[in-house]
Amino acid sequence: MKYFIHESSFIDENVKIGDGTKIWHFSHIQNGAAIGNNCVLGQNVNIGNNVTIGNYCKIQNNVSIYEGVTLEDYVFCGPSMVFTNILNPRCKYPQAGSDYYVHTLVKKGASLGANCTIVCGHTIGRHAMIGAGAVVTRDVPDFALVAGNPARIIGWFSEAGQRLIFDAKGLAFCERSKMHYRFENGFVEEIER
Repeated sequence: MKYFIHESSFIDENVKIGDGTKIWHFSHIQNGAAIGNNCVLGQNVNIGNNVTIGNYCKIQNNVSIYEGVTLEDYVFCGPSMVFTNILNPRCKYPQAGSDYYVHTLVKKGASLGANCTIVCGHTIGRHAMIGAGAVVTRDVPDFALVAGNPARIIGWFSEAGQRLIFDAKGLAFCERSKMHYRFENGFVEEIER
C-alpha cells in the first residue's frame, strides 16, 4: 500500500486512492470515489459516492465533498468549508440519487477559504481564491479573489497566490511565479512575455 489511512477512518469498496495520499482521523471515503496522488485529507473529512479528486489536493478538517462535486489538481479546501449538491432541498420531497445532483467543478489550483459555502451548479475557475466565509452563488472566473455574501470579485490573484496589481495597460507581474498577466474585458489571463 503506497498511501496512508488512519485506523479510525472508513474506506468503502470500489475506491481508488493515489500514491502518497494521506487520510487522517475519522474520515469516510464512500463507494466509487477516486482520490489522486499526494493528497492530504484532514480529520473528519467525508468524500461522497463517485466523487473525483485530482492530485495534490489538500482538504482540511470537517469538509464534506458530496456526489456531484469534482476537484481538479492542487485544490485547497479550507477548514469547515461547505459544498452543496441540491438546489432546493425538501425533506418531505426527497431528491436522493445522482439524477438530482447539480454538478460543481473546482478547477486547478483554486483555494476555498475556511467556512465558505459553494452553492452547487457553479464552476470555480483556475487559481481562484474564495475568501473565508464567502457564499458563492455564481461562477468564479480564473484568478479571481471573491469575498462576501453573496461573493463578489474584489481583486485578482496569481497562480502563486500573490495579489495582482495591474498597470494602465492592464498588465501585472507575479514576482513569486515570474509569470505575467493581462486584465481585459473583465477577465485575467496568463500571457507570454
